[in-house]
Amino acid sequence: MTITGRVPLLLLAGVVAVALRPSAATAWAWVVAVLALVLLDLALAVSPRSLEVVRRPIEQVRQGETTSSRLVVAHHGRRRVRGLVRDAWQPSAGASSNRHHISLPPGGQRLLITALSPVRRGDLRAHAVTVRSTGPLGLAARQRSRRVPGSVRVLPPFHSRKHLPSRLARLRELDGRAAVRVRGQGTEFDSLREYVRGDDVRSIDWRATARSRQTVVRTWQPERRRRVLLVLDTSRTSAGRVDDVPRLDSSMDAALLLAALADRAGDTVDFLAGDRQVRARVRGGSRTDVLPLIVEAMAGLQPVIAEADWNRLASAVLALGRQSALVVLLTALDTAAVEETLLPSLPALVHRHQVLVASVRDPELDRMAARTGDVAQVYAAAAAERALADRTRTAEVLRVLGVDVVDATADRLPVALTDHYLSLKARGLL
Repeated sequence: MTITGRVPLLLLAGVVAVALRPSAATAWAWVVAVLALVLLDLALAVSPRSLEVVRRPIEQVRQGETTSSRLVVAHHGRRRVRGLVRDAWQPSAGASSNRHHISLPPGGQRLLITALSPVRRGDLRAHAVTVRSTGPLGLAARQRSRRVPGSVRVLPPFHSRKHLPSRLARLRELDGRAAVRVRGQGTEFDSLREYVRGDDVRSIDWRATARSRQTVVRTWQPERRRRVLLVLDTSRTSAGRVDDVPRLDSSMDAALLLAALADRAGDTVDFLAGDRQVRARVRGGSRTDVLPLIVEAMAGLQPVIAEADWNRLASAVLALGRQSALVVLLTALDTAAVEETLLPSLPALVHRHQVLVASVRDPELDRMAARTGDVAQVYAAAAAERALADRTRTAEVLRVLGVDVVDATADRLPVALTDHYLSLKARGLL
């Protein structure tokens, strides 16, 4: 049971009656009369149980975009129902205008639409639907909450998609689909042609030369159907926020751009995510479009406040196949985490694969190092310089082991990572 704002106003109206006939009996009589009206109105209110509420399925949406929750409310009672329906969601779903006034005749139904603007990835769920049926006098109402299951899957936003066309143009140059075909690079045989001055003598095809009267050389193009394996670290370091964005989300954005580019290049793209255990796994195989599968796998990933078990993750990488691959580890260049957990697992990966570590760099460290206005800022600048030096030293240790390192801010990391991938293609290393 609930009462409306009319009840206090009706009680205040009793001041007039008391003023005309001042006595305690008049005041009590007015209060009793108002209470009787409230109880009568409550008795005449239609039971919320006479309303059937059904939720329609909600399509998945990218974080930052808008979708809607649709409720169909049907009235199976004998009298008109007037009231309010509230469609409650968890706060991160961003539900707005979720209170709907209804007035339904017997047998009537209505579609109620609630806008959702999710601010977090994953499966966001509805809490409950509350139905409030108001009496004919508008003084009291019957109220009942019920579970109407519903959820919406929120996918990563993929802001770096805007960089894909320019990277595809560079890929077409390397792959020979542009007006100027790049020859002499890559590792996949393309064709034979006559030798000209300046050609690398190592590309001479002696068998073809023996069968003809002219010197013949082989031409090459970047090899297709190579493997790219993306490994996303979801351990405690991924929970840190860089410019108010979780490091995990920034790493996802970079991984998606690389996955889209590699997939268009004809390479096989696999995906692995985990911390102390494997949280998601996608095998590209012969699929023509693996990106939606990776996006779907990323949607439910959240940081886990625990150290990453790189031995287990490395074993999972090696179990995906013996074919040499570009293994991209999207993790933090945190000195302690790298030295204690990642470094012991790298030799097994480097022995079989080409390994690349991609990390989100915090621009606040550079900003702190540049501030020297007072004593407090000088101490902060010294701490920032120490952190940057440790980060540089960690990257150098990785490079000595044969691991490439891409360290860039969140907005630059997707571009830097794909540029490094294209550089490997251009040099015939992938």
